[in-house]
Amino acid sequence: RGVVLAVCSKNTDAVAREPFRRHPDMLLKEEHIAVFQANWDDKATNIRAIAEKLGLGLESLAYVDDNPAERERVRRELPLVSTIEVGEDPSFFIDRVAGSGLFDHLPLNSDDLARANSYGGRAAVAEIRARVGNYEEYLKSLEMRMTISPFDEVGRPRIVQLINKSNQFNLTTRRYNDEDVRRMQADPNFIGWQIRLDDKFAQHGTIGVVIVIKKGSEWEIDTWLQSCRVLERGVEQCLMNSLIEEAVSAGVVSIRGRYIPTERNAMVSDFYPRLGFGLAGTNGNGSVDFVCVISQYEPHPVSMNITLSNDAAASCPGSLPFAGECAAEPRDG
Repeated sequence: RGVVLAVCSKNTDAVAREPFRRHPDMLLKEEHIAVFQANWDDKATNIRAIAEKLGLGLESLAYVDDNPAERERVRRELPLVSTIEVGEDPSFFIDRVAGSGLFDHLPLNSDDLARANSYGGRAAVAEIRARVGNYEEYLKSLEMRMTISPFDEVGRPRIVQLINKSNQFNLTTRRYNDEDVRRMQADPNFIGWQIRLDDKFAQHGTIGVVIVIKKGSEWEIDTWLQSCRVLERGVEQCLMNSLIEEAVSAGVVSIRGRYIPTERNAMVSDFYPRLGFGLAGTNGNGSVDFVCVISQYEPHPVSMNITLSNDAAASCPGSLPFAGECAAEPRDG
């Protein structure tokens, strides 16, 4: 169901893992656990560590413990964590977890079902990054593969889901429903991209959406959002390179973008300056406009292979002087 599992155990690591490895009736195995946090630190400290490794906010975590004292401590120290009151009788644990409503879900799509594996891969990536000092070598070691495709019927449910639930890495937080996306998909004045990412640890599914409005010689970025699961991977740099290359092919002079601040998207306040856009003006509602003159754009080095749909309004930058790796392969179909 796409629920990410983590162990938070006050125990010796090897002892805590033994039931998962050896008990004949244990249905869950070590490979099902995204983060295994077993030591003698307090539970609240370990829950914070789990959230950090997964790149999730504490409000995304649900905590189950048969020890009422531990439940109370976590409830006091980490009020954002949903601590489920399971009582004292183990025969009621399952019903009370299910009855909490925390795991009720709208219809699941394939990306939802793959989410647990994706977060497990993310935790493995965090361990590699801690070991590898050189950032470029770290990125190359992940063996990342990005796919850029136009909006389509198969991907639309996930596209709509991302548009309506992404808050942090979202430049404008504009919300569109299924019919809106369908209309953009059919309108030649829009570029709609869905972005998938895989690495050697996991298939992360659709992790980004970009919507661009074509306005003659100047294009406007309407929506740019990405999943926080793949932060600091060079995704936005590679996407911007691809968008600029498409603009060059279309004879576009400049691309404009807008940052609309919210309570949760401060992490992308420097998105456009970081990617080479200049300040174009501020607005009364606090939003900020940026512009990139195509002829002045300097491509960003990237460390991933890119697969392009034959129908995508994009091409992997080939004429631009890239410092990194960028290989384009047509996607079957």
